[in-house]
Amino acid sequence: MSGQQERQGLREALEQHLRALGIQGVSVEHPAVFTVEEMMLHVQHLKGAHSKNLFLKDKKKKGFWLVTVLHDRQINLNDLAKKLGVGSGSLRFADETAMVEKLKVGQGFATPLALFCDHGDVKFVLDAGFLEGGHEKVYFHPMTNSATMGLAPKDFLQFVKSTGHDPIIVHFDEKNE
Repeated sequence: MSGQQERQGLREALEQHLRALGIQGVSVEHPAVFTVEEMMLHVQHLKGAHSKNLFLKDKKKKGFWLVTVLHDRQINLNDLAKKLGVGSGSLRFADETAMVEKLKVGQGFATPLALFCDHGDVKFVLDAGFLEGGHEKVYFHPMTNSATMGLAPKDFLQFVKSTGHDPIIVHFDEKNE
């Protein structure tokens, strides 16, 4: 099975999971993209909150973190580590092998929609801006970087909780005291 076929199978499994929850997503197909900047060229007409996703490793505790922030946020890993209470300098980008093992997606495909593939090993951090911005839809890759899926924020939270993850909501626009 090719990587493309595998991603299509995972996307179908995701869509089946969402349907089972009674969640209707809206998908837009576009050319494969590997950066937020490339993605925004194809989805900027979609009203709502678009995401940037970081797959990180806590080098001290050997844990994994999926961090989903608004697409235009600048993230300082040391500041993020302090907000999460893991200690400055302990967060690093995880390698692609770990991301494929835990979330079944590779670099350029990171998405919180992949949490349905995780078995509780990944902690999920969500930018409060997705929930507090009054957005009609929040947008993520549906297991492939050649599409973007929009969900109502309440449906997205229902999905995340259905995967056994309790999101850690972080206000990224607040400074650490």
